[in-house]
Order: sequence, then C-alpha cells, then structure tokens
Amino acid sequence: MVGPERPLFVLFGSSIVQFSFSNEGWGSILADIYSRKADIFLRGYAGWNTRRALQVIDKIFPKDAAVQPSLVIVYFGGNDSMAPHPSGLGPHVPLPEYIENMSRIAKHLKSLSEKTRIIFLSCPPISEEMLHQSTSPILRQVARTNETCRKYSEACIQLCKDMDLKVIDLWTAIQKRDDWATVCFTDGIHFSPEGSKIVVEEILKVLKEAEWEPSLHWKSLPTEFGEDSLYNLVAADGISTINPSEWTFYREIQWD
Repeated sequence: MVGPERPLFVLFGSSIVQFSFSNEGWGSILADIYSRKADIFLRGYAGWNTRRALQVIDKIFPKDAAVQPSLVIVYFGGNDSMAPHPSGLGPHVPLPEYIENMSRIAKHLKSLSEKTRIIFLSCPPISEEMLHQSTSPILRQVARTNETCRKYSEACIQLCKDMDLKVIDLWTAIQKRDDWATVCFTDGIHFSPEGSKIVVEEILKVLKEAEWEPSLHWKSLPTEFGEDSLYNLVAADGISTINPSEWTFYREIQWD
C-alpha cells in the first residue's frame, strides 16, 4: 500500500465492472473524478453470476481486513438473467435465487464496518439488434432478452428498497435516451463511452444526495496535498502562486 490513506472505493461485479476501465468506461471516469480524493479498486469478473460471487466474497472482502472500503458499488444480474442451458451448465440463476444471493452479498458488505456504504446497480437493458448483429460468435449465442433484464432489474431495485440500500435503476436511466439502443453499447451488452457517462451521472447523483456522514461525493472530500505552495506556478502578479490542485478544466464534462 501507499500513503497517505484515502477512502477506498471498490467496484465489484461481472464484465460491466471488469470492462469499466476500457473504452472511456465509467470506472475510469470515476478514477479521474476522484483523483487525489479516493482510491478506486476494480474487482470485476467477466462472465460471473451471483453464485460465483458468493463463492469468493470472503476473499475479496475479508471481515478482518485492517482497512475496510468506504464505498462498494455492486453489479450482478445480466449473466444471472440468461436463459438456462439444457445441460444445466452456464450462468443462469433463477430469479428467486438471484434475489437471495444479492441479499447475501449485501449482508456481507454491510457487516464489514459501520462506515461501509453500498450502491447496487440494477440490470441495464441490452440492444438486442446490436447483439444479434455481432461479429462475435460468442456474443451472438448469448441467450438474453430485454424482458428478462427488466425482471432482474426490478427484483434488484425491490430488494434494495426492502434492505434500505442505495440502488441505481440502470434499466430506466439508459433508456431515457431516444437513441440508447444504438449509442450506449459497444456490442449490445457492454457500455460505450456514452453509456458509461450515464452510469457516472447516476452514481454521482446518488453520492451527492445521500445523507451519509462523511459525504462521499467528490466535491465534499479533501484533496490530497491541496495546500498552497511556493513551488506552484507563479501568478501574473509575480509575487504569489497558483494552486492547481482543484483544476478540472481538462475534463470534457464538468461533473456535478
């Protein structure tokens, strides 16, 4: 580990999480927004369902760790929602079991510390047309529909309401754009830069509105080594310096 110690944010989930640092993904955007404020740890595992997550959750989030996360953002559901294979193999998890598994994941994370905050991401829609036109033989065989995604999304949202957890309704958020099916995905399932921007906007909205102490919104967190220095750039007056620690002008989007 390196210091000074910062708040630790963990992104935990399947390929939506693992790929979130690629293609201007939402994980990389969060890492930029929270630079000098929090450390973003990626724990994404492509192809995983909630069963596999539960097999290793104690290793990823040990209860006896010296430092516990300040925030965990969780996404599972897309793979669980896939149609069952006749062989019994594959990622499908029946909806009642999916709900129970997500509940177990939430309970484990809530037990880590009183200050560990949790946000669940619900199952987003898919672009069925883009998926069926994919040049990937693997993706073309993915047995997933928007209707099943909706059911698993709604189940996740209801579970979070029952457990008093923060949840982002990605199913609805993505489809607010009229052109969502053609611009929000790279392959029909995984987010394009435009899709990732929506995810970040929704996450920041939750962090800003949450009545958590301390607040985890980026504007509320201190900037590491943000004090003035004689070694900063010299100002136009020739006798003072310019503090660059809060600069955001380089960002294409000025996030709230």
